[in-house]
Formats: sequence, C-alpha cells, structure tokens
Amino acid sequence: MEVILAVAIGALAGSGVWLILRPRTFQVIVGLSLLSYAINLFIVAMGRLRVGAPVLVAPETGDASRYADPLPQALVLTAIVISFATTALFLVVLLASRGLAGTDHVDGQEPDA
Repeated sequence: MEVILAVAIGALAGSGVWLILRPRTFQVIVGLSLLSYAINLFIVAMGRLRVGAPVLVAPETGDASRYADPLPQALVLTAIVISFATTALFLVVLLASRGLAGTDHVDGQEPDA
C-alpha cells in the first residue's frame, strides 16, 4: 500500500513539474493542479491514514495511537477548495491573456518555426 502511494505521489509530482515547465499556459495550469493533488495526497498519507479507525479520541481510553488524525484531512479539504478557486482564477487570466495577446504562449510570443 505504501509503495503504491509513494509511486502515485511521485508520478503526480513529476508530471506536474514537467507540465509547469512547458511553454503553454494551459499546460502550466494543469501542472499546478497535478502538483497540488500530489501535495494533498502526501499530507493525507503523512497524517496516520487508517481505514476503519474512529476519528475522535474517547476520554476514557486516552490512547491516541489507535485513532486517525483529523487535522491533515481538514487541511487537505481546505486546500482542495482553495485550489479550485485559484484554478478558476488562472483560467480567467488565461482567457484574458489569450484574447489580448492572441496566443497562449507563456511569454506572449510564438517561437519562430
């Protein structure tokens, strides 16, 4: 399970960085989204991810090692909402930039063919 999760995080992060380095703005936006997914998956994986474990600690037990940590889950949920908003903002800026410059190249100029 851990190996599959590590491979998934590495593949998402590597693909995201590769797309960020591309010359088209849409590819940069998709790369930022993939990188944010990789980071969110990493945060959840580091937060003692347990299946079937209760989230809240009962006061009479006091043993917190048997319970899932809700803080990384709450942080990732907040990060997902923020990433949706920033992706929408980036797409609006992309459309405005394409309308003004006539191209979606990152520096606004097409390379000479």
